[in-house]
Amino acid sequence: MTAVPPLARATLDRAGHRRSDPHWLEAAWPSARLLRVDSTAGTALFRDVVTGDAADAAVGAVLSLVLSNTAGVDLASAVFLGVEPDGVAVFAVDGALPTVAGTRPANLRDVGHRLDDRDAGLLTTALALLNWHSRSAYSPQTGQPTTVGDAGWSRVDAAGNQTWPRTDPAMIVLVNDGVAGPEGRCLLGNNATWPKKAGFRRFSCLAGYVEPGESAEAAVTREVFEEVGITLDRVDYVASQAWPFPGSLMLGYSAVADATQPIKVDPAEITEARWFTRREIHALLSGQTVDLGTPEEPAVMTLPMEVSIAHYLITTWAG
Repeated sequence: MTAVPPLARATLDRAGHRRSDPHWLEAAWPSARLLRVDSTAGTALFRDVVTGDAADAAVGAVLSLVLSNTAGVDLASAVFLGVEPDGVAVFAVDGALPTVAGTRPANLRDVGHRLDDRDAGLLTTALALLNWHSRSAYSPQTGQPTTVGDAGWSRVDAAGNQTWPRTDPAMIVLVNDGVAGPEGRCLLGNNATWPKKAGFRRFSCLAGYVEPGESAEAAVTREVFEEVGITLDRVDYVASQAWPFPGSLMLGYSAVADATQPIKVDPAEITEARWFTRREIHALLSGQTVDLGTPEEPAVMTLPMEVSIAHYLITTWAG
């Protein structure tokens, strides 16, 4: 478990003052590092980094993000991400990934928790920014086509109207009963929109978008009541992380509720919700199974992917 959510880590200086300096950007381009991203697939190229016992490295090994030089690439097609600690600028371009010996493509959802702070921050930022560009070809003010401005950090239409990258705030909460020790419980749900997998059932935190005119804390209270019919006694902010699929900011909370309240799920949102003890969560995290099914319909519980802030909230609560 990282000290912060996996996609909340970064070492890059975003150097915002350089975005509007074309002379500096042109001078930095020939020696810059280039990150190639396929935003449609959410992938970039990686190398496996073997550390310690090579026999153990295949599972959970660290991955290293592959960056290249800018030779043969037009600066106008790239977005400026920032400057690394050694003073070298980093840019990103969107498109099909090249074939490079010793590398393989991987999706940020699948490997984000296996990256170091530098690589996690680079790819999260690049994906969020490139996904916004792919959805912003036309001005929301005039409907006119837009072009890239500020080294990739704005888009401009023919009338000069600027649009800036959009991030949608969403809340996610781990509801628990406030009880310490192995019998303390947390409330997790199975989302109605998740793909079904025979023999498995994923449970995660409750989540939803913050609505216009609403605070994040108010959204926590509203979403929990709408989805499972539970009222909260206390709401505490924990941490946040970007979720560039395509462009959300996940605001993570912990909330305490009376576990004797009846659960009333909204079937359009939640297939099933139930309370789980710390003992059960510890069992899952240690590789054991938690049986949720019946003899007629067996099912094993799974937790959300490790790169998610949901996994971070659950493991932080579990201790």
